[in-house]
Amino acid sequence: MYLKPYLIMGIVNITEDSFYDGGHYIDKDAAVEHALRLVDEGADVIDIGGCSSRPGAKFLPPEEEAGRVAPVISELMKRGVNVPISIDTVWSEVAEAAIGAGAGWINDIAAGRIDAKMPKVAAANPQCAVVLMHSRGTPDTMQVNPSYGDVVNDVVKELSGSIDVFLQSGVSKDKIIVDPGFGFAKDTSHNIELLRGLDKLVSIGYPVLVGLSRKSFIGAITNSTVDNRLSGTLAATAAAYRKGAKIFRVHDVKETVDFLKVLATINV
Repeated sequence: MYLKPYLIMGIVNITEDSFYDGGHYIDKDAAVEHALRLVDEGADVIDIGGCSSRPGAKFLPPEEEAGRVAPVISELMKRGVNVPISIDTVWSEVAEAAIGAGAGWINDIAAGRIDAKMPKVAAANPQCAVVLMHSRGTPDTMQVNPSYGDVVNDVVKELSGSIDVFLQSGVSKDKIIVDPGFGFAKDTSHNIELLRGLDKLVSIGYPVLVGLSRKSFIGAITNSTVDNRLSGTLAATAAAYRKGAKIFRVHDVKETVDFLKVLATINV
C-alpha cells in the first residue's frame, strides 16, 4: 500500500454516546457537513462509525448501525468527497453496506474476533484497505481489570495472529494496516508502555495507525477532562510519529495537520 509520510484520519461518529462530542452527530446532514469540513482542514481519510466503542458501550444491531452510516457515505459520494471513506465497524454486514455506499476502507476494532465473516468480506473487496485493531472482549467489558504479561509483546503477538487470519482468507498483505488499540482493554500504564514500545509493532512490516485523540490515559497524565486534552494528544502524537506510526486517527484535524507538518519538516 502506498502511503504518504503520514495520513490524517478524521473522525465522524454517528452516535449519541461517543466519549467526546467533538465529532459525533446523530443527524445525517450534520455528519456530512462535519466530514466535509474535516476534508477541507486536511484529512486524508474520513472514518465513519455508527456505534460508540467507548468503554462501557454496547454494540448496536448491525441493521441499525448500517442504517446510520450508509446514507452519510452515499451523500458524501454524491457531494464528490475526494478522500477515502473508512467504515468503523465490527460487523461484516455493516462493512458490506458501507462499501456498497462508497467506503474504501474497513476499520475493525475487533480485527475479526467479533464477526468471523469480516475477513471474507475484506477479501471479497480487494480495493479496500483493512485496519486491524488490537482489543480484547467488547467495549462493554474491555476495561474490567485488563492484564498483560508484557503489553507490547502481547499486542504484537495477538495482532500478528489476526493478520494471519486475514491473509489466509485472501486479503493482500499490502492492504493491511495495524492499530495497537490505545484505550481498548488497556489501563493507563499499558497505554504508556505501548506507546514507548510502538516501534516493535512497526517492525513487523505493516503501516501502523494510532488512535490517541483525547484518550483517557492522556487525561490521567495531565489531570484534564476530555475537552482539555488537545495539547496532550499532540504530545502523544509526536511520540507515535517518532516511533514510526503512519496514520493518525483524530478529532482535531487542522491542529494535527499543522503540528505534523512542522514536526516532519524539522524532522527531529
